[in-house]
Amino acid sequence: MISMQSPTNRYSPCTLCPRNCGVDRLGGEKGLCGETAELRIAAASIHRGEEPPITGSGGSGTIFISGCNLGCVFCQNYQISQEGMGRPLSMESLAELCLALQRQGAENINLVTGSHAAPALAAGLKVAKAQGLSIPVLWNSSAYESLASLRLMEPVLDGYLPDLKTLDPVLGDRFFHASDYPEHAEQAIQWMLETCRLRFNEAGGLVSGVIIRHLVLPDYLESTRSVLQWFAEKAQGRALLSVMMQYTPLGPAGSAGLGSLDRSVQVKEYEQVLEWLDTFAITEGFYQELAPDTGWLPDFNRIQSFSSEDARPVWHWKDGFVTPLRGP
Repeated sequence: MISMQSPTNRYSPCTLCPRNCGVDRLGGEKGLCGETAELRIAAASIHRGEEPPITGSGGSGTIFISGCNLGCVFCQNYQISQEGMGRPLSMESLAELCLALQRQGAENINLVTGSHAAPALAAGLKVAKAQGLSIPVLWNSSAYESLASLRLMEPVLDGYLPDLKTLDPVLGDRFFHASDYPEHAEQAIQWMLETCRLRFNEAGGLVSGVIIRHLVLPDYLESTRSVLQWFAEKAQGRALLSVMMQYTPLGPAGSAGLGSLDRSVQVKEYEQVLEWLDTFAITEGFYQELAPDTGWLPDFNRIQSFSSEDARPVWHWKDGFVTPLRGP
């Protein structure tokens, strides 16, 4: 029986995210995130494609949660966020997975798109910490969050990797199916900044704090300019900025005729963004170099979901734990 005070009760009716879809996820109904109350995971790996303070020397212990509360039309992880890939995992099994990543040298536990599963993740992480999980735990999300869910996760988290996709409600509606994305993302990130201070270990790895990520969209540079200005005015000195140039038309954006979203970022757009970084005197963070390579794109049908250079699989939804790959 679930106590009326239990965070799990927020699954029914579901109020975990700004969607407030109100379905009975405990009773087996699926929310707008595509998930019931059952925690489902698609993959876990030692990932080396994150920012340097996240990757470190050992790699980031990424855990990809099935489902998503946003629904970006160009999501690179659309197989798991929108197409239902994944398998159920108990709280005890999640704890076991976290500890396995730690044993295999992960610098941190990196929870990817877990906003709709906060109660289950919080419970599993409490078990893991009680059993010896000692590396930082990072919340890697779209920032389309409710403050109540963030407060629920706070005791088991050490750092945050939120996106700031746009501050334009028109783009929020068109590309993320959420015209209220800007207000909720800004509110969530401000809360993260106020509750989590940047700290690094001797090797430069992130111990706590916030890294704000922004994906540059082709032909929508004014949206990027607004985000950069926001960072300079609201977050400079309290967070790092990560500007991503990796946009690739995938999912609905690859076939829906969404204009410029059917191409990658061009050189002139890349140069403009770098100029704005100078204009706003943003020096604390990272930006991706412009490269046509798409080898980094994941395929979650494969156990080796990412290129072998980017990640080493530890667990996969098809087979569970993966035998560590042997070197040459």
